Amino acid sequence: MRTKNFGEFHIRKWYLQIEDTLATETGILADGVPVRKVVIGAAVHNVFAGQFVSDLSAIVQASEALGEEFGRRITHALGNEQVESYGKACLVGAAGEYEHGNALLTTVFANPIRSAIGGAKSWIPSTGKRGSPGTSIDIPLAHKDELYVRSHYDTISAMFADAPNADEIVIAFASATRGRLHSRLGGPKAA
Repeated sequence: MRTKNFGEFHIRKWYLQIEDTLATETGILADGVPVRKVVIGAAVHNVFAGQFVSDLSAIVQASEALGEEFGRRITHALGNEQVESYGKACLVGAAGEYEHGNALLTTVFANPIRSAIGGAKSWIPSTGKRGSPGTSIDIPLAHKDELYVRSHYDTISAMFADAPNADEIVIAFASATRGRLHSRLGGPKAA
């Protein structure tokens, strides 16, 4: 058992990935400000690794503190920029169950992030899978207030070179400061 160093969790490492996209894939410059995408990740020890546990509520409830720290780190990474879209993901090490990762992505985790970014109305798109160190994951993004705004349907790929270990879960939260550059598929607009 690892020593707890963050509330009810043992976090081995925090991750930060920032992308600033200035032009489209075909070289057309941004239609306005560039899009900044930020991924915050944490390699968390999986206390349930190697076992089936029917009641996961202990880590669900404890994930609120994780959400608060993710929110703080997101707002710090973005500085004065505002979140327009977001998404979340988990990568579960080989000794864990996918359900263990999902237990850390519920609204208990997400609501403090919503508060930190100034509120949000839409559900947060998510994904997850089992993997080993260096596994990449595509985190879906959608508008934080208007789920059906097509311009903000996007993804960001993340990879954590040394995680997850077999007994870890990488929790990741992604955000973006605007929709896709030159989005032109119509549909509803954000208010």
